[in-house]
Amino acid sequence: MKYVLVSGGVISGIGKGVIASSTGLLLQTTGLKVSAIKIDPYMNIDAGTMAPTEHGECFVLDDGGEVDLDLGNYERYLNVTLTREHNITTGKIYLHVIERERKGEYLGRTVQVVPHITDAIQDWIERVARIPVDDTNEEPEVCIIELGGTVGDIESAPFIEAMRQLRRRAGKGNFIQIHVSLIPVIGGEQKTKPTQAAIREARSSGLAPDLIACRCSEALTAGTINKIAMFCQVEPEDVVQVVDVGLTYRVPLLLEQQHLLRSLTGALQLDQITIPPTLSSKGQNTWHRWKSLVHAHTTLHDEVKVTLVGKYTSLHDSYLSVTKSLEHAAMHCGKKLVLEWVDSSDLEQECFKANPASYHHAWHMVCTANGIIVPGGFGTRGTEGMIAAANWARTRKVPYLGICLGMQIAVIEFARNVCGLTEATSEEFCEDAENATTPVIVFMPEIDKGTMGGNMRLGIRPTVFQQNTGWSKLKELYGQPDQILERHRHRYEVNNKYVTQLEEAGLPFIGKDTAGERMEIVELKEHPWFVGVQYHPEYLSRVLKPSKPYLGFIAAACGSLDRLLEANKKGVSLVNNFTNHIGASFDEKLKLTNGDSSSK
Repeated sequence: MKYVLVSGGVISGIGKGVIASSTGLLLQTTGLKVSAIKIDPYMNIDAGTMAPTEHGECFVLDDGGEVDLDLGNYERYLNVTLTREHNITTGKIYLHVIERERKGEYLGRTVQVVPHITDAIQDWIERVARIPVDDTNEEPEVCIIELGGTVGDIESAPFIEAMRQLRRRAGKGNFIQIHVSLIPVIGGEQKTKPTQAAIREARSSGLAPDLIACRCSEALTAGTINKIAMFCQVEPEDVVQVVDVGLTYRVPLLLEQQHLLRSLTGALQLDQITIPPTLSSKGQNTWHRWKSLVHAHTTLHDEVKVTLVGKYTSLHDSYLSVTKSLEHAAMHCGKKLVLEWVDSSDLEQECFKANPASYHHAWHMVCTANGIIVPGGFGTRGTEGMIAAANWARTRKVPYLGICLGMQIAVIEFARNVCGLTEATSEEFCEDAENATTPVIVFMPEIDKGTMGGNMRLGIRPTVFQQNTGWSKLKELYGQPDQILERHRHRYEVNNKYVTQLEEAGLPFIGKDTAGERMEIVELKEHPWFVGVQYHPEYLSRVLKPSKPYLGFIAAACGSLDRLLEANKKGVSLVNNFTNHIGASFDEKLKLTNGDSSSK
């Protein structure tokens, strides 16, 4: 097994996840099978109980694991299916060791951080790295390990020591470390002292970075590169610059232009691995499609304006998978995405009274949008604003996509304004839920109200298309299957007592669970695109294969849904005609943002 450790210094949040994913993608283009592990040094068992505004979105895997958002990056870039064990937290490791201690597995020894915690980390990585994650169902050859936080954080110390030991355990030629740092520009001068200090800190902790990936707002000068190489004890060619780009999917191209793959091949002796021709060809095809799509995006001029109405808009990473899915769909429709953020509370009358400017600005963004999306969320705050946005989309024929809570919002709005159930609400919005007069959304009966962690309806589950609901745009996009598999994360659902009344009034539930008891998909027939789904399709959206609900939504928003449906019948991508002309000339057309390597 070959390991690539991606660590970070200076500050957190400088793009280790994107660099780790991009590195994995480059390795895949050669035909190698790649896996990825994320280490989060917090005490939580998983990301499920943390507020999105605290740590960004909670990403959900096929097996129901609630994990860090970076695993979403890995899956989107590498087109792999990870497990909950690919996300390691301090809480998981300590729980594992303590459970073993309670069982007497340490035979009376004193249990300590070294060696017991550090050994547990290494054993976990070695075991999980070998889990098949792609369609070959074979053991990966390379595992990317991203160490969360920054080197020097007190909570990261056991993991840093474990990584130092893992390098020795893996053996020479099987381990390489990429350290991501920041090169700020102050007074027009590129400053290398923060990076020097970060590398010094890493070395004093026992880590020895082989490559330094420098986040920078402009291309590094030759003098800056040489200074970093000299004081950080690496060669100039081992200093990789990651210049700020408008599209993160361009980062793999930046790394490839600086010969990162060649460096990895030499350090990890990858040329000694025998790669089947089929996988090599598959990797080359993936790389060609990736480059074509990225270049096509750089030439886009037509825009599609989408307004996201949500609860957690103060931190955009709260909806990371949603925004990425919108990007994927927009690129495949040949449009440049313009995403506007509206706090749903600003659409409510209370905001008009307290802050009229925010109220009118929010409604301006809703009223001028080509499409409106209401994503998932929890709690009461802002839900009346979401209902108002759904009403606008339904009555004004504006394309609408409701995800999880967004679907429930659409049902409540329809019940109130079409079915005449003016008191329609969700039990989630009522302090005294049992006495809600018209609970069209209810708490799922099998869910335990007394616990929070990992107790929702989670993971991949089937949705069955109903035969008696007629033709469906969404079903057409999926390819007219009898059922689909999508990932879920919810604890509330549509109340079956009102389903008949809603359907008779014109709101058909075209998708249900296998028992026909849970409402999964709602779609208004006489509307350009009004779709609500109980599942989270963004979790399965990929750069080269966008999610169908998102793709249909964006196509409707930019007026090309009919073309998309026709292309889908023929089994071709809507964007194919836009990218086919690129061909072999692509590599010559695409250059580093601020010049090629000879001009550094």
